[in-house]
Amino acid sequence: MRLTPAAELEYRCSKLQGYMESESLDAVIIVQNADLFYFTGTVQSGNLYVPASGQPLYMVRKDAGRARMESGLKEVIPFLSLKDIPKILADYGYSEPKRIGLELDVLPVKIFERYCALYPGVVFSDATPLIRKVRMIKSHYEIHLMKDAADQVDLAYRRAREIIAVGKSDLDVAAEIEYTLRKAGHQGLVRMRGFNTDICYGQIFSGSDSAVPSYMDSPLGGMGLNPSFGQGAGLKRIEPNEPVIVDIAGCVDGYLTDQTRVFSVGAPSDLLRRAYDDMVRIQTLMIEVARVGLSWGELYRICHKSAVEMGYVDSFMGAKGAQVSFIGHGIGVEIDEFPFIARGYDQMTLEAGMTFAFEPKVVFPGEGAIGIENTFYLSNAGLKRLTHSSDELVILS
Repeated sequence: MRLTPAAELEYRCSKLQGYMESESLDAVIIVQNADLFYFTGTVQSGNLYVPASGQPLYMVRKDAGRARMESGLKEVIPFLSLKDIPKILADYGYSEPKRIGLELDVLPVKIFERYCALYPGVVFSDATPLIRKVRMIKSHYEIHLMKDAADQVDLAYRRAREIIAVGKSDLDVAAEIEYTLRKAGHQGLVRMRGFNTDICYGQIFSGSDSAVPSYMDSPLGGMGLNPSFGQGAGLKRIEPNEPVIVDIAGCVDGYLTDQTRVFSVGAPSDLLRRAYDDMVRIQTLMIEVARVGLSWGELYRICHKSAVEMGYVDSFMGAKGAQVSFIGHGIGVEIDEFPFIARGYDQMTLEAGMTFAFEPKVVFPGEGAIGIENTFYLSNAGLKRLTHSSDELVILS
């Protein structure tokens, strides 16, 4: 277990303060777990108060002792209730704020209303875009953790080669891969920011089940075990000559990488084989054109246009009627960070330090899904790949 270095936390908070100045914010209050972990190094329940200048103040409801141990911030103190915040801030010499930023994309309305009652004269605004901009540029420390997570998903890939067999259920394979990941240090939780986007460590399914859509904003869904969590591995048994999707998010010390590989016991159909090769070609195209300064939307258009020209207008990134409008997503502490390689993001450009997963996939209802996914890091020297398992379609005997 590694604790986030104090220098990392100080830099992150100071970078947020720089964005706050451009938005004329007096303070930002952070409460969501992923953001708390990023800015404090822990997820102990509380409020991180980031002033426009000066030291952040982490007020912890439960557990303050553990927060002091895990966080490298200088000011970590206990508190009991939101109503105590104004006095605590005054005691620490902070003037009363007039403009406060909150995580309005994820903050429950009831908690927002409590802040409004606490500061009736304050103007509240959404700080999430500022937070996401800070988080989208990764440090060398973060890249190191993501490389370790890439090693983790390679272990899962190697284990999948050993255990996938005709007659095994998708759930059997998923359970053995989860065991491998947990033994390798996976925390068991994959964080997503989007509302109602519950997700486990991966999606593993075969044949026709891999082409079943779900509520998730994802090209793949799967039947799952029941309607309560209608996605992922189900009880279908693997048959010869059909694709087995192993889409895994590794996680080491809070940081994720995402990788998809395809297996088949015996050769898949010519349609699926050709589609797989085409998705690898789209990945190659993305690697060739992705560069600092290119808009996220333009990268999406280039790759989507190629898929359409290949003949996948009704199957690229989902079955017809269930297609998603992205091909890639930022990744780090959460699996849906900036940047989005997606339709409509024409004002946002690629920057050095960004990490993203790129996942060109096609779905053929009744037959199966196929594709590839890797996690990349855009450095000043160009695009580098973090996930490193072989890109081959694995045909097992």
